[in-house]
Formats: sequence, structure tokens, C-alpha cells
Amino acid sequence: MAQPLNIGETILQSRLFLGTAGYPSPDILRQAIEAAKPGLITVSLRRESAAGKGQKFWDIIKDLGVPVLPNTAGCHGVTEAVTTAEMAREIFATNWIKLEVVGDDYTLQPDPYGLLDAAEQLISKGFRVFPYMTEDLILAQRLAALGCDILMPWGAPIGSGRGLNNTYELKLLRDRFPDKTLVIDAGIGAPSHAAQAMEMGYDAVLLNTAVAKAGDPAKMAQAFAKAIDAGRTAYLSGIIAPQERATPSTPLIDRPFWHQEN
Repeated sequence: MAQPLNIGETILQSRLFLGTAGYPSPDILRQAIEAAKPGLITVSLRRESAAGKGQKFWDIIKDLGVPVLPNTAGCHGVTEAVTTAEMAREIFATNWIKLEVVGDDYTLQPDPYGLLDAAEQLISKGFRVFPYMTEDLILAQRLAALGCDILMPWGAPIGSGRGLNNTYELKLLRDRFPDKTLVIDAGIGAPSHAAQAMEMGYDAVLLNTAVAKAGDPAKMAQAFAKAIDAGRTAYLSGIIAPQERATPSTPLIDRPFWHQEN
């Protein structure tokens, strides 16, 4: 079931966003993307170039015809992130950028101060910034005030596969920003994690490691696509609220065969 998502004037045909790093081979990457049919794919200009992926990798990205969201993964400072974003705009001919500014090498937690500074600079240069952030409400408010209409809080640290560590804060962000596009980014490990995010009302899920490192990346990518569609459909259908006590699903009008008891 298709669940399109509008970002500005662009219509994405899926709410699954898929990363392109860490796959066993370019051919397996292609298979995963073709199986999942993601709304967009993310590419790290800095990390992919450093890894020496070669022309085949870039040819696959171009040939698939899936919208590309460049990112600044691996950037530890504002200047580095801004420069990488400007290079990505030239290469991919898009003003979209997933902004990452690493603040801690152990958790890869984003630097909130650097993120705000870099976002402000990039917005002034005409970029549409997709900021990768923690679930911090105040940071989200500051980014929104700068002009970010898309927010990408993590579920858990990148590559951890832990799912949604702080559902309270993530639900709070959804409640406080009903008109923003919210995307869970990082930490997803299983399709059930992605479905949970969508059931909470998030607009999309971005993941990479859970597919790239799976035993069968193509089948796992397909499983995530189905889970995200299921979660979105459930959210739109109206999920029942949890109850403190049992409630019979079949109303008790009278005992069956009551007339035979007499």
C-alpha cells in the first residue's frame, strides 16, 4: 500500500528513507533499494568518497531514479558541515541536505550548538535543512524557529539497533509539532521499531544499518517497507487507547441457551 509523503512540491512515494552505506556490495545495495522502493535514499559525500566506492556506486545511485538526500555524516564542525553541504549541492543539484554535526565520537550524538549554527548558515544560503538531532524539545524549538520544517530526531544512537529509546520525548515532539514533518532517524533495528514510530504519528523513518547488515538486505528492506506502511495505516485508522481493566469484546446480552436451563 503506497503512503506518499509531500515535502514541499516533491511527492515521495514511500515513507521509508534508506541509507546507502555499509552494504556488502554495490549489487546488494541495488537489490535492497529495488525491493524497498524507498521514498528517498541518503548519501554521504564525505564518507562514500573516502571509502573509495568507485564509479559503480555512483552509477547505481543515478540509475535508480530515487530522490537523493545528501548528508554531512562524519563532519565534526560547523565549517566542515557547511562546506560539505555546498559541495553536495553542486554534485547532486539539490538544495536538500541532511545536516549532521557530530558532537561525541563514542555515541555519535549530534552537537546541538553546532547543529543550530550550521543550520542557520545553510538556511541563509537557500538550503532546505533536514537536521539530525536528539529528541530534545528545546533544540527542536530552536531549529523550528530558524526555519527548519523537517526535524529528524534519533530513536537511538546510530547503528545501535535499539529502537525507540525515549518514547515519551518522541511522543512529546509529535504533539508539540503537529505541522512539522518528523522523521525518526537512526537506531532502528527491526521492522517492529519502524512500525512503532509510524503508529506514534511520525511521518517517515530513515534507516541504514538494519538493512545493510542484515543476513538478506533485500528481504529486510522489503520487510521494513511493509512495516512502515502498516504502522502508518494503523495510525490513520485510529489505534485504541490502552485500558486499565479487561473489556469484553463481545457484549454479554444474556447467557446462551438460557431457555434450556428451565
